[in-house]
Amino acid sequence: MTAAENVCYTLINVPMDSEPPSEISLKNDLKGDVKLKTEALKKVIIMILNGEKLPGLLMTIIRFVLPLQDHTIKKLLLVFWEIVPKTTPDGRLLQEMILVCDAYRKDLQHPNEFIRGSTLRFLCKLKEAELLEPLMPAIRACLEHRHSYVRRNAVLAIYTIYRNFEHLIPDAPELIHDFLVNEKDASCKRNAFMMLIHADQDRALDYLSTCIDQVQTFGDILQLVIVELIYKVCHANPSERARFIRCIYNLLQSSSPAVKYEAAGTLVTLSSAPTAIKAAAQCYIDLIIKESDNNVKLIVLDRLIELKEHPSHERVLQDLVMDILRVLSTPDLEVRKKTLQLALDLVSSRNVEELVIVLKKEVIKTNNVTEHEDTDKYRQLLVRTLHSCSVRFPDMAANVIPVLMEFLSDNNEAAAADVLEFVREAIQRFDNLRPLIVEKMLEVFHSIKSVKIYRGALWILGEYCSTKEDIQSVMTEVRRSLGEIPIVESEIKKEAGELKPEEEVSVGPAQKLVTEMGTYATQSALSSSRPAKKEEDRPPLRGFLLDGDFFVAASLATTLTKIALRYVSLVQEKKKQNSFNAEAMLLMATILHLGKSSLPKKPITDDDVDRISLCLKVLSECSPLMNDIFNKECRQSLSHMLSAKLEEEKLSQKKESEKRNVTVQPDDPISFMQLTAKNEMSSKEDQFQLSLLAAMGNTQRKEAADPLASKLNKVTQLTGFSDPVYAEAYVHVNQYDIVLDVLVVNQTSDTLQNCTLELATLGDLKLVEKPSPLTLAPHDFANIKANVKVASTENGIIFGNVVYDVSGAASDRNCVVLSDIHIDIMDYIQPASCTDAEFRQMWAEFEWENKVTVNTNIVDLNEYLQHILKSTNMKCLTPEKALSGYCGFMAANLYARSIFGEDALANVSIEKPIHLGPEAPVTGHIRIRAKSQGMALSLGDKINLSQKKTSL
Repeated sequence: MTAAENVCYTLINVPMDSEPPSEISLKNDLKGDVKLKTEALKKVIIMILNGEKLPGLLMTIIRFVLPLQDHTIKKLLLVFWEIVPKTTPDGRLLQEMILVCDAYRKDLQHPNEFIRGSTLRFLCKLKEAELLEPLMPAIRACLEHRHSYVRRNAVLAIYTIYRNFEHLIPDAPELIHDFLVNEKDASCKRNAFMMLIHADQDRALDYLSTCIDQVQTFGDILQLVIVELIYKVCHANPSERARFIRCIYNLLQSSSPAVKYEAAGTLVTLSSAPTAIKAAAQCYIDLIIKESDNNVKLIVLDRLIELKEHPSHERVLQDLVMDILRVLSTPDLEVRKKTLQLALDLVSSRNVEELVIVLKKEVIKTNNVTEHEDTDKYRQLLVRTLHSCSVRFPDMAANVIPVLMEFLSDNNEAAAADVLEFVREAIQRFDNLRPLIVEKMLEVFHSIKSVKIYRGALWILGEYCSTKEDIQSVMTEVRRSLGEIPIVESEIKKEAGELKPEEEVSVGPAQKLVTEMGTYATQSALSSSRPAKKEEDRPPLRGFLLDGDFFVAASLATTLTKIALRYVSLVQEKKKQNSFNAEAMLLMATILHLGKSSLPKKPITDDDVDRISLCLKVLSECSPLMNDIFNKECRQSLSHMLSAKLEEEKLSQKKESEKRNVTVQPDDPISFMQLTAKNEMSSKEDQFQLSLLAAMGNTQRKEAADPLASKLNKVTQLTGFSDPVYAEAYVHVNQYDIVLDVLVVNQTSDTLQNCTLELATLGDLKLVEKPSPLTLAPHDFANIKANVKVASTENGIIFGNVVYDVSGAASDRNCVVLSDIHIDIMDYIQPASCTDAEFRQMWAEFEWENKVTVNTNIVDLNEYLQHILKSTNMKCLTPEKALSGYCGFMAANLYARSIFGEDALANVSIEKPIHLGPEAPVTGHIRIRAKSQGMALSLGDKINLSQKKTSL
């Protein structure tokens, strides 16, 4: 074990700029007054921590500092005696330490409980049995001290001494058991019980058996230790479960949230009975509702989600869906998101009705609350959840649709768009709901505020109005939404100030103007408040058109054409047919006229003109082919899209369920508990041990089985083999920090003093602490560890050098420059998924774009896409069906998220230049967008480096 890996109890901040004092000046200061002694002692401690030996000061400190009663001095001395070398080079204890031992025996009998307790804590850190032996009677006596601080530290001291040097106190478990029986203080009982768990489990169980009915009355710190003991005993010996499971059930009712959480976790691991799972899940739900900290809520929600992953537990949790929904009272969006997802995963035909009622109430609540910034996003989540419920359970759609359609007139376009998407899917899938949806759509049509939602509503009405009355209603709503026609003339009249008699507004002399179209426009001097009023009073569709949004006009033309063609097939009277067609054509013509005039803020585009003209032509000719295209082909396209989407969802659900189902092979051995050896009985890992390893960053990753993912693969050579100092680094990326384990080898025959690894970083990396200097003997080696914190996702570079002094040489310091260590962005990027709407929104918002030209030797489009996905850790959002087939070009959207929550988007547009032959490589571009410049550039670099496929 190297010096860098020794357990360190003491960390002291050292100012780098100060000059180290000499031994003589320190000796003089240690003989001065208390203030000088304190400062000198601090300097001595810092120097020893930096590797200085200072053997000449030992006797000075024993003579002049040790006898002092000052509390600050005493605290500093505890640190000093912990770090000072206590043995001679041959391993024998220094003679002077006997004097120190005597001083600490006196401190253990000191009347001040703080000094006694601090001394006992210090004794836990001593590793010399010769020093501890004379102190044992005094340590035992401290178990009977009046103050709990002394007693609890005495228990800790006895525990560590028993663990390290059992011969010094062989009767420790018996002594502590007797102490535990008579002790009243909770912290002392906790320490004593903890010692018995690790030193003598049988005694701990005997004590627990005697007081198992009083466990609920104990303090929370003792209850936590009892939970740990029960878990360990039942994990090692499952036959003990029946004896203690009742105790765990009782601890679920504890007043401490920590105890409830641990007890629920333990109960789940010890028993898979439905009653146990239900009790644990109920406990988790209570914790989420009662705890105010959102982080705690998210952690406990994760535990519930883990429970759901187990097939046999899922059924139990389905009965608790309504309790889980109580968590929605939390205002935090992330908690609500997870809760809704969990509820949706657990919903079944038994509870879907209740779930929908709760969600409908929540949706209505969001309509009345506007002050919270996340209300709109929460409404979107609710709409999507209701959408999913209705798709899975069609009977529910009739209850949900009327409530949701009120939100089509919502100011928040995103929530309204989700509702519209849901309505479109429902009206296509559920024939029986079409009349209801059309009726509700006509009710809210006039109040829709967003042009995008308006377009969608027009399309749905045009596609699904099948009766004569509905078609007439749509035409009435369109006329109402368009206002007075012809639009151009009526607008010019308004501008000219032809007012209604009741409006008495003073109008100044008007001046006639000629517009570009050759029509007359009039400018009048009205009061400034009038135009604003007129703006508000404009019908919605007229407002959109005057703002220059003529895409909605193209959508309207298509809708009018569809309903006119359908009307012709429904009504036999020629006169009525012609009248309806003429009205539809008049509306299109007046919109074209408006687009060509100068009244709108933006003129109509050529595409929209072409579309409206085409619709006019279709209505004037009424050919059967066009009738088929407008009234059949459109709906078939939607049907294909929805069925492809449903298929994809089913496929992903199937993959998910396959992951969760534990497959048992025909030749797998069957284990019988009665025939299993004790050491094989524990099928699962020890959860306490696993959590401790995770906290220390020592978790064994699954990839470790792969020889390519071994440590050797991550070793970077930093210097050459012929350099005086050879160095190589193992780069261990552990989520938010990077640990560099640098091996330094002295290849010379000289002793290298003050050998220091100096590192600097480029990018969003930060070196946590400067590695301490070492002394390397000839041909010796050492490991130096350095921690680097990572703050964001971008490629980082660590560079530096090794500097050292050669023992006995008069020259300046020697320096060996190290190779750069490149930190790979891929360690932080994980595939993620988002909806098309979210992707488009982020694409529009993100300001950093990096365009990468495709330069590869891969000749197949699909193969190139898979290669990019593999090398960038991104996920392809474009469905497989859209990418299937072969047409010479391909476009796909990719998405990933970093562990820091940063999003990365990419759009791959590639083609196969057929004119260059079948072996021509793929060409095209990849556009990357991200919020930060570093991420966009780093991803671009990664793609550039990995574009070409290396031949194996």
